[in-house]
Amino acid sequence: MSVLIVIPARYKSSRYPGKPLATLTGASGAPRSLIERSWRAAMAVKGADRVVVATDDDRIADHARGFGAEVVMTSEDCANGTERCVDAVRVLNASPDIVINLQGDAPLTPPWFVSALIEEMRCGDAQVSTPVLRCDLQTYTNFVEDRQAGRVGGTTAVFDAHMNALYFSKEVIPFVGYKLAGDETVPVFHHVGLYGYTPKALETYMAAESGPLERLEGLEQLRFLENGVPIRCVEVSAEGRVFWELNNPEDVPRIEAALKAEGLD
Repeated sequence: MSVLIVIPARYKSSRYPGKPLATLTGASGAPRSLIERSWRAAMAVKGADRVVVATDDDRIADHARGFGAEVVMTSEDCANGTERCVDAVRVLNASPDIVINLQGDAPLTPPWFVSALIEEMRCGDAQVSTPVLRCDLQTYTNFVEDRQAGRVGGTTAVFDAHMNALYFSKEVIPFVGYKLAGDETVPVFHHVGLYGYTPKALETYMAAESGPLERLEGLEQLRFLENGVPIRCVEVSAEGRVFWELNNPEDVPRIEAALKAEGLD
């Protein structure tokens, strides 16, 4: 089964304009842009046939070509990364069996997160799959502190006994009404901004209208749930690595600290 990884990247972000070009310093002191680090993460994935950066901005496109990425120019009308993946497939005139959406704000995505999705899509019956990562106490604390400060940090997920998503939220769910102990298992799962789709699922997505939950939360994946398309959650392990997306300028030192701690250039 052929696998296409699309990295959607847009310049106009309400929370962080120009985010794909933000510079992150690695372990050796080498500065690299967010989009380059996300592309490098995608290129490390085994089992992918093609990796493209999908954007509507010439600044991002020129920069991505400069570090060797294949770039596809997509429409300015794409409302989110999923729609940009659909447009990228259209422009490329490609027919992949699996489309992976690796969002361009997740430079700490380990390659095995993506491989786990590919395996689920190849061996299971999922139309859409996405990774979830059980929070450690520090990540959970980061979530709570962000919300207390009025910042939108990462996204959390809840799912049923069969690993089908029940809901995704920028709030911290499920609510924990007590202070967690240091040795306690955190009952909150961090949703990793990464998706696997079948072409059929993408067709359904584009035929559906944005629903109230998608608009309220600002979470593109809720369109699937609001239109009856199940999302298979795939639990992954960070294997000792820190995972965090670049959502706000305040996240830059968190990610740089993780790059340095893990010796990632």
